[in-house]
Formats: sequence, structure tokens, C-alpha cells
Amino acid sequence: MGDTDTNRGTDVIAMSVHMTPVPRSAVVAYRDDGVLSRGMGALVAGQLPPLPPAIVGMFVTGVLLLVGVAGTDGPAVFAPAVVLLLTGPGSSHPHDGRLDWLVPPILRLTEYGFVASVGFAHDVPPVLIFALLGAMAFHHYDLVYRLRQRVYPPSWLASAGLGWDGRMLLVALGGLAGQVTAVFALLALYLWCLFSWESVTCWLAAPRVGVDAADLGAHD
Repeated sequence: MGDTDTNRGTDVIAMSVHMTPVPRSAVVAYRDDGVLSRGMGALVAGQLPPLPPAIVGMFVTGVLLLVGVAGTDGPAVFAPAVVLLLTGPGSSHPHDGRLDWLVPPILRLTEYGFVASVGFAHDVPPVLIFALLGAMAFHHYDLVYRLRQRVYPPSWLASAGLGWDGRMLLVALGGLAGQVTAVFALLALYLWCLFSWESVTCWLAAPRVGVDAADLGAHD
């Protein structure tokens, strides 16, 4: 009786993982859009191609970073707003074009480059810079791997993780307020706790497809 109840509990947890709505395109899930970006995408209802705006946003961010990010009133602090305005509306597109798979790596390069540039320009301790970049990289690697295994992340995770847009805006606000180090420390701590906890609980709940199949074969 106890084994039956345990199996039922395991089945319920496994079903909760598979019942997560599957994105129309895995490429869209790789984007890691936050609330603001998804909201802008809803306004255009998927009518804007995602790749050209992402390329322009990366180019504009690079130019602003070359101009300088050390001053709190420098033009680079506005890069996240520019990228959001350009790239956000494309978040609702199905990303079914031949080259639309390039959009997520472009967003990653833009986000990581902006965060690293702001951190080093404001003399943030390198350990905090790498801690924040590590938290984001861990999340994106975990996202790629679980999508390949068809273990889809819950819909709330992108919002709780702030998305690429929210993280960039928060770092920019830290620059405007002159509190970049504090923002890096708090954001890194929050993201590591969130992403590691969610990842561990998700993988523990996910069904072990290979093991289950082997067990069925052994019983047959």
C-alpha cells in the first residue's frame, strides 16, 4: 500500500512537469524574455520579424559601450531601453525563419557584454561580475538542456528570473543610482538561489525516461 501511494505521488509530480505548456517554438523559449519584452511582443501579435531588430539592438549596444559606460550619466546606461524597444516586439513571433535561431545567441551576447562592461567600468569586484554572469549562464545552459529533453520550464520562471530585459534594466538602474556593486551582489545572489533551486526541483520531479523504459523491458 505504501509503495502504491509513493508511486502515485511520483506520477503526479512527473505529470506536473509534462503539463507545462509547450512553447510554439523552442527558439522562443531560448530567448528568455521577461515581462516587459513579452508585453511589447503582445502588442504586435507576432507581426515583427525577430532577427533584424535583434541585430540592430546588438549593434547599438556595442556603439554605446564603445562611447563609455563609466559615468552614471553616460549614454550606455540607456542601452537596455534601446534593446528592449527594438527587440521586445519580436518576442511574440514564432521564430520559424531559416535564420531566426540566431536571435537567442545575439540576445545572450548583448546581455553578457553589457553586464560585463558595466561591471568592469564601475570597478565592481571581478568575483561579483563572474558570479552574476555565471548565474545567467547556468540558467541558459539548463534551459537549453531541458528543452532538448522535452522537460519544459514553468511559465513563471522567466518572469521570476526577470528575463534578459529586466536584468539589463536593473543593472542600468544601478549605474544611474551609483550602486552598481550592490546591484551585482544582490542580483547574483537572487538569481543563483532561484535558478539552482528551480533546476534541482525540476530535474528531481522529471520522469527518468531511460530508466523507466529499461524497467519495462526487464519486466517483459
